[in-house]
Amino acid sequence: MNTNQQQEMITIKTGQEGRFRWVAVTALLLAIGVILKLVTPAIAGITPNWLIAMYCIAINLTRVSVKQAAGIGLVTGAIAIPTSKAALPYANLISEPVGAIVCALLVHASLSLTIGRVNLRPAITAGISTIASGLTFITILKFALGLPVAVYLYGMLPVVLAVAAINMAITQLLYFPAKKMFGGKED
Repeated sequence: MNTNQQQEMITIKTGQEGRFRWVAVTALLLAIGVILKLVTPAIAGITPNWLIAMYCIAINLTRVSVKQAAGIGLVTGAIAIPTSKAALPYANLISEPVGAIVCALLVHASLSLTIGRVNLRPAITAGISTIASGLTFITILKFALGLPVAVYLYGMLPVVLAVAAINMAITQLLYFPAKKMFGGKED
């Protein structure tokens, strides 16, 4: 080959670029969620559900399919088991997929509520997803442990609603920095 000849670079495009980006984004956010879950103290017996907030951010950023969201929820449920303080931690294997699926359905419904130029979809999806996951979890607890209806309605349900409100604020606040860091599909 003549040293004066230029070598030509051949690039093969497979169409698969970014195919598993959602896995990386979700894994990083869930890892952050686990750390935050472990170090966040309870205030009046209530702590944010960092894992739900993080998978809601991931699902809003990557707009995964409902099937992929179910997988995210299942992984989240498995992660939640060893870190859970609940009487029946294995209920997370059902409640977290429910929350993640609800989030994906809301994202795919192109839910958009804006105030000015701020899209509140992250907060809304997190609130509704937290309620779906939380209701599933406490309903499983109620029946598995034979808890009275009064405990369910007046003890556990208010906690679910409080955590949903906290998760709405957290998800909304963290979504835009996460979008800047990880990139995301247009709102």
